[in-house]
Amino acid sequence: MRVLVTGGAGFLGSHTVAVLLASGHDVLVMDSFASGSRTAVERAGEVSGAPLGGGRLDLVTGDVRHPEQVADRLAAFAPDAVVHFAGLKSPTESVAHPAAYYSVNVAGTAQIAEAAARAGSRVLLFSSSATVYGDEAPAPVAEDAPPAPVSPYGWSKLMAEQVVRDVHTAHPGQRAAVLRYFNPVGAHPSGRMGEDPAGEPANLMPYVARVAAGHYPELKVFGADFATRDGSAVRDFIHVMDLAEAHVATLEWMAAQAEDPGVKVWNIGRGEGVTVFEMVRAFEEVTGRPVPHRVVGLRAGDIAESCAAVDAIAAEVGWRARRGVEDMVRDLWAWQQANPGGYGDRSGPGLRSA
Repeated sequence: MRVLVTGGAGFLGSHTVAVLLASGHDVLVMDSFASGSRTAVERAGEVSGAPLGGGRLDLVTGDVRHPEQVADRLAAFAPDAVVHFAGLKSPTESVAHPAAYYSVNVAGTAQIAEAAARAGSRVLLFSSSATVYGDEAPAPVAEDAPPAPVSPYGWSKLMAEQVVRDVHTAHPGQRAAVLRYFNPVGAHPSGRMGEDPAGEPANLMPYVARVAAGHYPELKVFGADFATRDGSAVRDFIHVMDLAEAHVATLEWMAAQAEDPGVKVWNIGRGEGVTVFEMVRAFEEVTGRPVPHRVVGLRAGDIAESCAAVDAIAAEVGWRARRGVEDMVRDLWAWQQANPGGYGDRSGPGLRSA
């Protein structure tokens, strides 16, 4: 298939580009580079044997809110499918910049969904988030749980899901799926691709890696008196390569259906919770490096446990996560050691995207 990947220069997008190429698909990446990296796209082609500009992988700079800016390139590429990652992704940041989040994540999704339909795309795959479930969701949480976002980011993802449903109703020939991912971590096993947060990492694993590497003196553990097995918060961490493979498996499944299956909604996680302290210990065991840490107070919105019910996508698509915590740590550490400064090709931090 010919696949357009919006946000394909980001962490999740670039790894999915690599898996798409390795699976035999041709890819056009569209990214605004507000936080993405051209080097990430180049390396996705490198690790997949399909170099950027070599015929199977190409790149166009564009804003999802204004696809008309690159309409000629999209028309010439004539995508069979669109994987839509582009968007802003920080719940905390969204509280300070709600208008930006609704503009990019909701209006941008509407523009891309319409542009995909006009270009003749047969499949639209939207990368959503577990934040649509909110703070009170049971663990594990299934796809039919009532949504209850608590931040503009979570609301923007839920609203964008509705956009996908409505565009599907208007263009029934285009199949659509929504993937709600939990906590993606890790890196490409080659050590050539990984997460490159602007400034101080907001997520646990990149921060732990930088503590182990000596960039930061210690890890702050937010709360240690939750009702969990060791008092620290539990999260459903999923290797970024598993997440990328889930997107490609879903895309191929949707394209292979003889009849329109409707808009499918699936969780993407391992279905297993890992505590913060367990992840710290795993990092120390795999790397042989100490991870000094100190327990501090809770942040607003911190919850005890978040974990995905994952049987639905396994039953229909046949996908399950294959990699464990050791793989996540090993691959992240290989990336950190080989790329202590990240990709090194960004002019400066901006609003963060996937």
